[in-house]
Amino acid sequence: MANHLDLEEQEQIEQLKHFWNTWGSLITGVLVVVFAAVAGWNGYQYWQQRQAAKASAMSSVVSQALAAKDLDRASQALAELEKEYGSTLQAQQAALQLAKAAVEADKLDEAKAALTWVAEKGSEGLQGLAKLRLSAVLQQQDQLDEALKALDGKLPEAYAALVADRRGDLLSAQGKGEQAVAEYQRAHAAFEKGSEYARLVEFKLNALGAEPTGQTPTAEKQS
Repeated sequence: MANHLDLEEQEQIEQLKHFWNTWGSLITGVLVVVFAAVAGWNGYQYWQQRQAAKASAMSSVVSQALAAKDLDRASQALAELEKEYGSTLQAQQAALQLAKAAVEADKLDEAKAALTWVAEKGSEGLQGLAKLRLSAVLQQQDQLDEALKALDGKLPEAYAALVADRRGDLLSAQGKGEQAVAEYQRAHAAFEKGSEYARLVEFKLNALGAEPTGQTPTAEKQS
């Protein structure tokens, strides 16, 4: 019985040796790749956390300077933040904060610079917000063509109605009534029916002598 078990064990050992001789190098290689990938991912996560922490500290300097109405200091801190940690969400949010403060201080060029940076370098969601605000700043500077161009490019679907409404405003300011109506129609169709935004767009359409698509013209209603 013991000899029979010994033979079985020897046979299993030989099978294991054969398996390892055949596949051992490949298995070792795969394990090395897996462990390297795990180590690399952990290292990348750690690096990201450190970057975010440092960016948060620097963005707080921007916030404090803005709270103190020191736009120059805020701009300097933001420039450093963009240079060192431009890929972080904190840097992009700080740029939007500075742009808002710059508009309120009537320093439109500074607002334009900050918004342009986010529109070009920011995350997809913040790019959309930055483009909308940038077009408004450019309109204040009477740069209507540039304001329209600022809205070009692919944006998240969530911004479609706002972008159409903004385009309508700019086209209306250029005296392009028919094109403005077309954009307002798109905006009205995209906004939730009965919402404040939808009512505002309807008012703009009425001012141009038009009605939202699918609604009876005012003259027909009165008759």
